Amino acid sequence: MTSAASAPSAPVLRSFRIPADGLHEGPRVLRRLPEGMVSRPYELFDVVPQAATIGAEIRGLDLARPLGRALREELNRALVEWKVLFFRGQYLTPDAQRAFALNWGELETNPLLASAGPADVARFDRSAARTFENVWHTDVTFRERPAMGAVLQLREVPAAGGDTMWADMAAAYDNLPQDVRERIDGARAVHDFLPGFARFTEPGRLAAFQEMFPPVEHPVVRRHPETGRRMLFVNTSFTTHITGLPQEESDRLLRLLFQQAHVPEYQVRWRWAAGDIAFWDNRATQHYAVNDYGDERRVAERVAIAGDRPF
Repeated sequence: MTSAASAPSAPVLRSFRIPADGLHEGPRVLRRLPEGMVSRPYELFDVVPQAATIGAEIRGLDLARPLGRALREELNRALVEWKVLFFRGQYLTPDAQRAFALNWGELETNPLLASAGPADVARFDRSAARTFENVWHTDVTFRERPAMGAVLQLREVPAAGGDTMWADMAAAYDNLPQDVRERIDGARAVHDFLPGFARFTEPGRLAAFQEMFPPVEHPVVRRHPETGRRMLFVNTSFTTHITGLPQEESDRLLRLLFQQAHVPEYQVRWRWAAGDIAFWDNRATQHYAVNDYGDERRVAERVAIAGDRPF
């Protein structure tokens, strides 16, 4: 028997500091629906969930055919509830892709991006290492009215890699500590196209684009216009600082908020095949196109749907 006098002493631990993004231990709260919203079955198509709170494959639809009112309404409910919808093997023409997106409103033209045919069809042809795709972002938050959503189709895919990931920014907000939520509720932040696009834009065109897209302010936490749910609305590509805070304090808080898109529990990842469509709610998500396919080619075409002013 070991006496108390000879019992081993407790080890002495080195002092340590919890990282800025170390906000959680154990399971996170993962709510797919806002409080008070009841899950209902879908009647006009099949829904195959891809993750806990975000991402669902929709089966049984041909997007080249016109949408009736009931189908459009049910698809919109799926979009709001799942935040990004996937459709396999659609092979839409650019006109059919545009026609599908027009069910949700006017299309947006972005002069910073190359177009494929019509000016509102942006073309992403990635066959070189230099690219702006592999960063978490919400599209065009440097505009006063950022895009409501986007419809992306892959025309050509690499043999492996080239996935896209989306993050649920409602879940990101839900899991922030109470003191952080209280600090950012009601705060506003400045968004500018320069951090995301300056290094890819010829100096001669930069001045014109700066005049076209001056910095804008948006709430750090926006409410979804259809559900009222709170969502984190800052991103690495375009958010430069939080209004009214010293730059160092703003940078420190933004780093913590940016980091939330990196949490795997808030994410869905889609492995593309040619002809696949992704339709996402740009108000509620960030996305990241994974650039892991070397010098292989990846060609995508996207149409964006004009949005409203965040509140």
